[in-house]
Amino acid sequence: MTLDGEIERFVWKGEDSTFVVARFVTTEKEVVTIVGDIIGVEEGWPLKIRGQWVTDRKWGKQFKVASYQRSSPETLVGIERFLGSGKIKGIGPELARRLVAHFKFATLDVIDRQPERLVEVPGIGASRAAGLAAAFAEHREVQDVMVFLHGHGVSSAYAARIYKRYGKDTIKIVRENPYRLAHEVYGIGFRKADAIAMQLGLARDAPARLEAGILHALETSAEDGHLHVPDDELLATASELLGAASTTVTIDAALLTPRLVALETGGLVVRELLGARGACSALPVLHAAEVESARLIAELVRTPPRGMALDVHAAIHAFQSVTGLELATQQYRAVEVSLLDKCVVITGGPGVGKTTIVKAIVHLSRLGQRRVALAAPTGRAAKRLAEATEWEATTIHRLLEYQPHLGGFARDHENPLDVDVVIVDEASMIDIQLFRSLLDALKAGTQLVLVGDVDQLPSVGAGAVLGDVIDSGAAVVIRLTEIFRQAAQSKIVVSAHRINQGEVPDLDAAPDVAADFYFISRDDPAAARETIVELVAERIPKRFGFQAHEIQVLAPMHRGDLGTASLNRALQERVNPKVADVADVVRGDRVFRRGDKVMQLKNDYDKGVYNGDIGAIEGIDRDTGVMRVMYDTRVIVYDRNELDQLVHAYAVSIHKSQGSEYAAVVIPLVTQHFVMLQRSLLYTAVTRGKKLVVIVGARRAVALAVKNADAKKRYTWLAERLRTLAPAN
Repeated sequence: MTLDGEIERFVWKGEDSTFVVARFVTTEKEVVTIVGDIIGVEEGWPLKIRGQWVTDRKWGKQFKVASYQRSSPETLVGIERFLGSGKIKGIGPELARRLVAHFKFATLDVIDRQPERLVEVPGIGASRAAGLAAAFAEHREVQDVMVFLHGHGVSSAYAARIYKRYGKDTIKIVRENPYRLAHEVYGIGFRKADAIAMQLGLARDAPARLEAGILHALETSAEDGHLHVPDDELLATASELLGAASTTVTIDAALLTPRLVALETGGLVVRELLGARGACSALPVLHAAEVESARLIAELVRTPPRGMALDVHAAIHAFQSVTGLELATQQYRAVEVSLLDKCVVITGGPGVGKTTIVKAIVHLSRLGQRRVALAAPTGRAAKRLAEATEWEATTIHRLLEYQPHLGGFARDHENPLDVDVVIVDEASMIDIQLFRSLLDALKAGTQLVLVGDVDQLPSVGAGAVLGDVIDSGAAVVIRLTEIFRQAAQSKIVVSAHRINQGEVPDLDAAPDVAADFYFISRDDPAAARETIVELVAERIPKRFGFQAHEIQVLAPMHRGDLGTASLNRALQERVNPKVADVADVVRGDRVFRRGDKVMQLKNDYDKGVYNGDIGAIEGIDRDTGVMRVMYDTRVIVYDRNELDQLVHAYAVSIHKSQGSEYAAVVIPLVTQHFVMLQRSLLYTAVTRGKKLVVIVGARRAVALAVKNADAKKRYTWLAERLRTLAPAN
């Protein structure tokens, strides 16, 4: 049935949806409760709603809205309430009253079509009249866009982002090519854009859809770390993706070939023959980053190094005498080549003395009148580097002076870094785009030293930079294998090296024996989760003195009983339960509370927080949903519509833990994690713990992970490009 009337007031609005509960006054003056998805409507705005009466067991009789149509307010009170709602910039309740008093039922028409007449109202000049008319037009435009997007399955939060991106052209752009949303609006991927396209009636084999599917498959491969994909694999993946949305239409891979050619012609894909892999496709930005990185490294190693103003060997011996640090043979060699060669890689696991080497390089470079810059991919890694070397260290982004509003770096080949030596720690985390930017900012004669553990997981971003530079032979590579005596007393260090060598670590230490590495057998995932919660909340703090925020759970996967999502819910309820009368913020299926441990999911250069940064919620504003998060000593403020940048961080993925160290680490590992059981994954997780590592799970899962050294290799071509450009060292 249909009801005519207007919304008197909203009783409740969903924070992340368009669902509302409202008091609705019919034209017969009957007040009823309506529920349903409504967007783009203010209190006092007339509506014609269609739906049916339902009886809720708790709330009683309600009218459930199936659809609705807006119309202009028809009463003077309605017009005044609409204008005075605060939604139209520059018009408040008092001005609304004066406008309606003067123009009566013509008020809206005057503002819309005859704004020059607004000067008839005392206090409104020509300039203000134009401003009010523009604000009214913008408001109407926003409402039209929101209603259109909501009608095609877009939530209010995403609709706001889309409008912010496209403005008045939103409806036109979405109708013409909804797949632009997947590439140009954060949070809207191919599947959401595809759903919108289907609602708009786009054919499943339309060229725009096929091309979007290919690009999505290529972008997904980049998210998995690949810089390119062989064409046959790419088209097979795209065919499966595009066909999965329909039971009636099959998208044959052969149908996609001309669309791939069209993407190449349009400059959206780069294709080339890469040895035995044959024809391969890449996103232009990644292809350019790899090609340019190879060229820049080749230039770097071909440029003669600056001579040292001191005797290197004498200086190293003097360093040892002054500091009391005795360098082992491998360490001595690493320091020597880092002072003499243009591009050096120093790689090795925990306890092999990488930090001592960096300290020596910094000390001796400065002694030789060379300017040194220390950097790392993350703020946490940079902070650790500075503490270990007692020399200033920064993130690579800060070193290169990232300009968030320009989307690039101030430091490049036209404005290079004014330093002689750049040392980058945790180099296994560097992706190809950041590496290219770093190389571009090095002036002729600068030395580059990359320090990292090549056996850890590769970067979260695309590429396998550290491994490729090592494999290319262009750099001087020092592999550190000797574990020093003090480090060898740590079972964490010994276990990590055993894992890296393909040996199962000793899992039989008695729980009551003082150690820093333990295994707790739990074959059942639910039982393992209960044990992990107990460890974090009580057992580890009680026995080892660590606070809950110092303990980090590192999970192989996001889903399942032992995935990050499930673990975070269980840990939050135990470590930071709901407190009455304290504001919470709901975002999707997540509930944020004061005191929650949270992690940033994307680089936000305006705020100065980056993907993987972990902080704690300091406070939540009950009325606005604005949240304050403390990162180290800085407080970052998040509006309600920015909360999708955050997730709980009681448990994080092992991939996200790269470059971090934690006082205590708890690792769930069961056979249900089978697809993720890889040696590099377990090795990375174990090496994140400084003072305590506890594995909870199945012995068989540990054995499977250690055995599986064949993690899927990323498709890159940097090493091959380098071999053709630079002679091997």
